[in-house]
Order: sequence, then C-alpha cells, then structure tokens
Amino acid sequence: MKDKTNILLIYTGGTIGMVKDYKTGALKAFDFKELISNIPELNQLDCKLKGISFEEPIDSSNMDPKHWATIATMIEENYNRYDGFVVLHGSDTMSYSASALSFMLENLAKPVIFTGSQLPIGDLRTDAKENLITSIQIAALKEKGKPVVREVGLYFEYKLYRANRTTKINAEHFEAFASLNHPPLVESGVHLNVHYSNLLKRSTKNKFLQVHKNMDTNIAVLKLFPGLNESVLKSVLEIPNLKALILETYGAGNAPMDNWFLSSLKKATLNGLHIINVTQCSGGSVDMGHYETSERLKKMQLINGKDITTEAAITKAMYLLGSKVSDELFKTIFETSLRGEMH
Repeated sequence: MKDKTNILLIYTGGTIGMVKDYKTGALKAFDFKELISNIPELNQLDCKLKGISFEEPIDSSNMDPKHWATIATMIEENYNRYDGFVVLHGSDTMSYSASALSFMLENLAKPVIFTGSQLPIGDLRTDAKENLITSIQIAALKEKGKPVVREVGLYFEYKLYRANRTTKINAEHFEAFASLNHPPLVESGVHLNVHYSNLLKRSTKNKFLQVHKNMDTNIAVLKLFPGLNESVLKSVLEIPNLKALILETYGAGNAPMDNWFLSSLKKATLNGLHIINVTQCSGGSVDMGHYETSERLKKMQLINGKDITTEAAITKAMYLLGSKVSDELFKTIFETSLRGEMH
C-alpha cells in the first residue's frame, strides 16, 4: 500500500476562507477543523491534509512583502514533510503574491498552488469548493513518484496558470484571472488535462530549495498616458532612494518623443536608476526598436521587459534588488527568464 500524499494548506485570508454565520449573516474566518464539514468531498481525496494559518488572517489588499516572507517561511519549514502546498489567498493581490513567491523559492521542486474564490465557502453558489478541491488534486499529482508540477501556480475557475504569468482581469466573474502570454498548465474538466509541454522544465537535481526573503521595495510604477507632464515625471524620477522604475509604455514598448521626456529618462539612467520597459497592454510583448518611438529607449539602455506582466516585473525587481545584484548585472539578469516569467 502506497503512502498517502501529504498536502499542506496555508491560509492567509481572503474570501475563500470565510464561512457565513447563517444566524447573523456575518462572514467569519473558518477553522480548518470545520473545513471537512463544509467540504465533505475532501474525504474522498487520496491524500493527507494539514492546515496552518496566519496568526491574523488578512484581506489581500493588506498583503505586503513581510507577509510574502511569512508564506515563504511556512513553506521552507515544512518543505521536507509535505509533497505539495496550497496557499489560500484573497484574489485582489494574488498575482503579486504568487509572482513574488515564484522568485523567492529558488530550485523549487514541489507544487505551490495559489487559489482563492469570488464567493465564500459556505455560499450556495460558491466557486471556493471547486477551486480548493482541484488545487489540492493538482498539488498531489505525481508520476514515477515525483510531482508533476514543480513551480508556483495559480488555480482559478478550471485552469492552472504559471503564477508569474497571471493578472486579475475581473472582480465579478468566477473567471477572475488570465494568462495572456502563456497557455494554461492544467485544465480541469471531466478529467484533469495536464499540458506537459507548458510546464516549467528545469533541472533541480542535487539542488536544494533556497528561500530569498529580502525584497527591496524602493521601486515605483509609472503608467504613461497622453498628457503626462514634465513635473509629474520628474517628481517620480526624483523619489529619494528610488532604485527601479517599472515604466508601463504603449503597445510594443513605445513612448513619447518629447525632448524633456527622453532627457529626463536618460539623466535618471545615468544616475543609476533601473528603468524597466513593460507594455501596459494585457497581452503582447515589448519590442524596442520596432518603431521609432521605442528606438530611442533602446539606445538609452532601458531594460526590456519583453512579455512580462507588471505584477511579475514589480516582484522580480524587488527580488533582484533584495538579492543585492550589482548595477552592472541588473539589466542582463532582469532580461533573462528566471522562473518562466518571460519569453
């Protein structure tokens, strides 16, 4: 008789963990001991479940890098005892947290699946049960004794995506997330359909999990818009201690050609600011030099964000700065795919 797969549930907060008190109508955080009574189907899963929780579960709007470090520590401390991890998290900042964890967990060889829901677990029409049950099933998938998924994923509404490729696109539909530049890893229908060619392939042989908890938050995001003026740009570029700027440009990485705009960026880069060019489009990629309006940015040595999401660009920049990557290497390393976050 084979040993059951051990899965650890980590509850951080969010709608998925809320149960309605039908006497008062109020929502309260569930106790893991009550979970089985709310979802008796969990008894049918061929795995052992254990749950741990933040001491004080939080709304995901309050999530920050200190909480990411807490999640990473929970995984680190339990890594050898469990075959997979399911992180229950509010949907609002889930793409940020899941992207961050993908960078923080180097040489990850087990599944870490983020999931949540749009409706509480006790709701009549809840999406929480399906999201949770299937996330656990995916985390427990093995072939030849090894986990099928060996990366950080995000499961929502019948699809498992690579976490650092996702973005929240809808606050009302059950299909809350999209991954427009990378196809799903697993799709759930009558059967679980694993798209093996889409999974992250990297050798973790003889490599131990390394957990990076130091995330440097001296970064900013600036979204270009017609009418952006010089004083706004300068006030952002002159933020004290700013080390990296995520610049959300138009289309394939295009920006205005005004002299004040280009000279301000050039001055900032010469002063050591890392400026990362990402597209503000939901899908597609930066292609600097394709148009004249991005050729100047390319010559200025702006960092090419390619098809990375803004969420992944932010968390990757925090990770690289926190890892004390040298200024000379920052551009080269950022432009290299570390966890499958860009093509």
